Amino acid sequence: MNTTPIRMLLTGLAVAAWRPVAPAADTSAGSIAELRANAKQLLGTLPDKMPGGEKDTPAMVQLGRELFFEKDLSMNRSQSCNTCHEVDRNRGGVDNEPTSDGAFGKPGGRNSPTVLNAGFQLAQFWDGRAATLEDQAKGPVLNPIEMAMPAEKEVIARLKASKTYPKLFQQAFPGAAEAITYGNFARAVAAFERTLITHDRFDDFLKGNDQALSQTELKGLDLFLNTGCTTCHNGPVLGGNTYQKMGLVNAYETKDLGRFEATKDEDDKLKFKVPVLRNIALTHPYFHDGSQAKLEDAVAKMGWLQLGKQLTPDEVKSLVAFLQTLTDKPRAAKPQAAVAPEAGLKLAQGD
Repeated sequence: MNTTPIRMLLTGLAVAAWRPVAPAADTSAGSIAELRANAKQLLGTLPDKMPGGEKDTPAMVQLGRELFFEKDLSMNRSQSCNTCHEVDRNRGGVDNEPTSDGAFGKPGGRNSPTVLNAGFQLAQFWDGRAATLEDQAKGPVLNPIEMAMPAEKEVIARLKASKTYPKLFQQAFPGAAEAITYGNFARAVAAFERTLITHDRFDDFLKGNDQALSQTELKGLDLFLNTGCTTCHNGPVLGGNTYQKMGLVNAYETKDLGRFEATKDEDDKLKFKVPVLRNIALTHPYFHDGSQAKLEDAVAKMGWLQLGKQLTPDEVKSLVAFLQTLTDKPRAAKPQAAVAPEAGLKLAQGD
């Protein structure tokens, strides 16, 4: 299907959506209420539970947490899910590397996206090749560059040889003819990941707290809502629900063909899932290739690439100030510097 006219229309809408913003945001009660109403309309509020969470049990979540931190599920017992998607120590669900090294030191091809709020997205991975959190959880363990386990049966064998996991699987999946399966492994990890919902000052603002955001942050929100940013970054997690071409208006140099590699659809070349902006201040470096170290540089570059707009330093400053309000309040404190031991349960060989 030829979607060039559609892309041209979207580009026109994005550029047309730009309007100048006053030097200082109007912080009167009426204007704040209007800004809040616009934000709710374009973005919505974050639900209390992720889709599928109503089926998760505490036992499944506990098992999933142990598995998420379990290094023995990599071939050389050196890595866990948390190695590349750090959720402890107030981290942002990433390792803050341009791309992540696998168990044997080979670098991955793309930046590791955050697992925080991940279940609110339409799919997982930059190219959307996994439809669900369960599908995503199955991938890295068997990926030869990542955790490098040779086959599902090898994963199951390690879990069954454990002194502790058989009981945890039975508790999580009571009545199952075979509790320890690769599918149940993925279900448990997904159940844990569905608990990784964050809450920030922007949530407080949406719920009616007029004092939650500063004048600069309100200005940044106004700018965000009126420049065309919400063409891509919309919904409760401000992204994650569409695929967009990287370099919609001005070309971005990359050899990565994006979603095309998963679909082989010519129209998907250079398209990537739009990243979520919740906790964006914690998830540097930015873009699928991890090429932008600073949020300020990423914002300025996206304005040019996607909107064809050269943002002024003041506009970038205001936008970044707003984006920083999207940081989970407990994580807004400085992340712990010391590396804490991961919490996974040791399997039989490691006991």
